Amino acid sequence: MAEEQDSSAEKTQDPTPKRLEKAREEGDTVRSKELNTMAILLTGSAAMLMFGGLMARSMGRIMDQNFSLSREDIFDTSAMVRFLDISAMEGLILLLPVFGILLVAAFLGPIGLGGWNFTFKAVMPKFSRLNPGSGLKRMFGPKSLMELAKAAAKVLVVAGIALLLFMFNMDRIMSISQQDIGPAILNAMIIIGWSVLAMSCAMILITLVDIPFQIHSHTEKLRMTHQQVKDEMKDTEGKPEVKQRIRQLQYQMSQNKMMGALPEADVIITNPEHYAVALKYKQGSGQAAPVMIAKGIDFMALRIREAANKHEIPIVESPVLARAIYYNTKVDEEIPEGLYKAVAQVLAYVFQLRQHTRGVGPRPTLASDLPVPDELKRDH
Repeated sequence: MAEEQDSSAEKTQDPTPKRLEKAREEGDTVRSKELNTMAILLTGSAAMLMFGGLMARSMGRIMDQNFSLSREDIFDTSAMVRFLDISAMEGLILLLPVFGILLVAAFLGPIGLGGWNFTFKAVMPKFSRLNPGSGLKRMFGPKSLMELAKAAAKVLVVAGIALLLFMFNMDRIMSISQQDIGPAILNAMIIIGWSVLAMSCAMILITLVDIPFQIHSHTEKLRMTHQQVKDEMKDTEGKPEVKQRIRQLQYQMSQNKMMGALPEADVIITNPEHYAVALKYKQGSGQAAPVMIAKGIDFMALRIREAANKHEIPIVESPVLARAIYYNTKVDEEIPEGLYKAVAQVLAYVFQLRQHTRGVGPRPTLASDLPVPDELKRDH
């Protein structure tokens, strides 16, 4: 039943970055054989055109040396080996530039799509590939049919272009037989070079079709089910239960830390029931503005008020100011500049209230309409 639920028909989710990275580690990246073939053919034909004249002249010189023998060379039994060594060395030097360009193309072509990837996992034997059923499925699968279509298209396109080139260059090809060996080789190299380049350009169209197909095929192969995505998220980020427990512990730690700092508060401003914020301001300590050291709503607000009563911290009821401080200030941060005047009035009221409690001065009163800017107000 589990295997049926993970069937390919239900793999509707795009592969995750972790899935793509894992596939890359196993050597499973996007590759296009047509891109490799196109790169080699185009660079090879371009190299032939670049070095064709030099190669023709060198081949003519080699043939002239080997067919124009003196009488002494003809009767010298070691001359054949000597001439073969010289011709082989000259031919190798002649082909080195072309081979070098083809080597670079053969190296860059495969990494043109999918990038550089080196891993031994791709060459490790997998006995699952020996399964006849899987082999037949690959043989008659959509990818194999696409490869067959591409092969047929390549044959038709290249053969068609070759036929057109042959008809177009018929007169030049026939005239080669009437030329001297040097010009004949040069003209043959030019015709072959341009013909190979033209036929190689046909691979561009096939490659433009193959690259999107390979990308789509690779993505489809790595698609995942909803369950696989969930399992991967659990492995990567942890189980939801564990994450929730960690968040609970972090919240409890922050609340305990906040409640532990409450005895240092100078005043508690309340809603009066739903909101409560605790402010601390010590003159002469270099503190620019009052700092909110604790805040809470509902149950946490009740705990803050209970702690305030326990430590004899003044409680001031100002719903507008309490909500403004709660929503615009973080714990252990200074209050916004727009609330300086309102909080200053509250602190002055608390200072006068303490003086009155000691028997100095009349009992103070706090204005009901504190100056809270409209942009900092919250209705609920």
